[in-house]
Amino acid sequence: MKLKKELGFLGVFSIASGAMISSGLFVLPAIVYARVGPAIIIAYVLAGLLMIPAMISKAELATAMPKSGGTYFFIHRSLGSFFGTFAGLASWFSLSLKSAFALLGIGLFLQPLFPEASPEVVKMIAVGFTLFFTILNIIGAKESGKFQIVLVLGLIAILIFYVFSNINNINAQNYIPFNPEGWQSIFMVMGMIFISFGGLTKIASIAEEIKNPKKNIPKGMFTAFIVITFLYVAVIFITVGLLNSVEFQQTFNPISVGASKNFGTFGYWILSIAAMLAFITTGNAGLLASSRIPLAMAEDNLLPSLFSRVSLKLKTPIISIVITSFFMISVIIFLDLENLVKVASTMMLILFLFVNLSVILMRESKIITYRPSFKSPFYPYLQIIGVVIYLFLIVEMGKIPLLITLGFFIISLIWYFLYSKRRNKKESALIHIAKRISSKKIQSSTLTNELKNILFKRDDIIEDKFDSIIKQANFIDLDKKMTKDEVFNIISDNFAKKYDTSAKTIYELLQERENLTSTVIYKGLAIPHIIIEGESIFDIIVIRSQQGIDFGENIPNVNIVFAMIGTMDERNHHLQSLMAIAQIIQDDNFILNWEKAKSIDDLKNLILLTDRIRKSNI
Repeated sequence: MKLKKELGFLGVFSIASGAMISSGLFVLPAIVYARVGPAIIIAYVLAGLLMIPAMISKAELATAMPKSGGTYFFIHRSLGSFFGTFAGLASWFSLSLKSAFALLGIGLFLQPLFPEASPEVVKMIAVGFTLFFTILNIIGAKESGKFQIVLVLGLIAILIFYVFSNINNINAQNYIPFNPEGWQSIFMVMGMIFISFGGLTKIASIAEEIKNPKKNIPKGMFTAFIVITFLYVAVIFITVGLLNSVEFQQTFNPISVGASKNFGTFGYWILSIAAMLAFITTGNAGLLASSRIPLAMAEDNLLPSLFSRVSLKLKTPIISIVITSFFMISVIIFLDLENLVKVASTMMLILFLFVNLSVILMRESKIITYRPSFKSPFYPYLQIIGVVIYLFLIVEMGKIPLLITLGFFIISLIWYFLYSKRRNKKESALIHIAKRISSKKIQSSTLTNELKNILFKRDDIIEDKFDSIIKQANFIDLDKKMTKDEVFNIISDNFAKKYDTSAKTIYELLQERENLTSTVIYKGLAIPHIIIEGESIFDIIVIRSQQGIDFGENIPNVNIVFAMIGTMDERNHHLQSLMAIAQIIQDDNFILNWEKAKSIDDLKNLILLTDRIRKSNI
């Protein structure tokens, strides 16, 4: 069952932005300031830069594979089913925990406003929001996205007002000394801050529900990153200027206290409301994204099929949403979230590391249907830098989170061998690379064809008659230099086996057509075509010759042949197929990719995926 594509650019931007703005802006600054002082401003800038390798890599993978599950799907298709199992469970666990923690964080801002609210009441409020978001997500991503847009735009408006209304009220003395603890302390807190940016890439988990994903995913992610990074740094800069060091360290909500400096209780309330909006948007985005991971895993048979059920009416994964919601409610009520969130952060870093490896594996697999609309700049250096950075940050998380993560890894290993291994039939880029190295001809094309189908859906391609003909066409790969006559004999023999016409007759027709005027219509391309007696016949044979075909004197060697046969009543298909081939051959990369293609399937997919105008009546 297909999910509905309902989210546009604004929805992508709002979900990515809302997933980032929460405790990282409203709570964490008080903790970080105590360690680095005013240099917290630099720490936030550098932490944002650490996000770039993961963001760029996810943007590439998401535009090539806009499927539910996001990180899980990328890692599964690049590293294989075992790492996919771990990535899926870890991603779901990490996102769900952080979303639950965000909703529980509302209590930090409710208690000063309503001192009579007990911790139990705060938990019930968090549960209430979880249930509300559950219903909203069941109704549809569009409704959840609309709600997210309103909240995020309201939140951004409040923060912009906070920055510009206080810019003339800051005290320059509050920035002195700027870096009292030295650069080492800044590097130590960067990992803590970096986690705050992690929500940015949650959008990849719902890529299948995004309209025009090849444009809206990178555009939405990058815009969110730029806007929210600016807001992070600007808000921190203003707050440092409003509060002295004592005031900054005496509260867990320094932004609200900063607002009260010039706007009194009203300012405190407004920024506290903004903080609660931030936690709400993070919780909503987290439930929306994390609930798609079990759906994707179930579709790959790594989890029971129960999780893959999609409502016929609403087109949403109700079971997956409800189970994710139940897990979030359970941890809100029963568990100590602070330690678990450290574990979730460690898992997130591991997943970021795998995402960078995934880009390298997908690129090096040379799979012809891996076609991201956005390609990572500075490949592979950016990915290598990302792997090194995230490995360093993982080690810095400490022993306990690492040990718990290792335990989670072992649980994933057990589940893989008990359930997933015998059910999963998907091919990975890693296996593709191994086969390419060990054999000139890759026997399996499972991943290649899967990516082709994803691209057809991504680009909203509706197959026409030419596509159908190419899918059924006979492809021949010649490994030695031949003459035109030799190739015509091969074409004649192949067509004669399918139609009630002798090979000799077909050969003579081909020669007759060639004698009228050469069918070499473009450098390296020939389209010999003939009309035979009968009705409702139209077929194509596609030939590649690496060494070239000699079509005669003063004619460049031919490397591509589209040989067409048809009856008079199919003349329309004949002409429109010529138009389709003409469009395909004009693609700047077609000839280069044609020469590099490793198999018949690659040749076929190259034709099917080249951009052209499709006509429904072909």
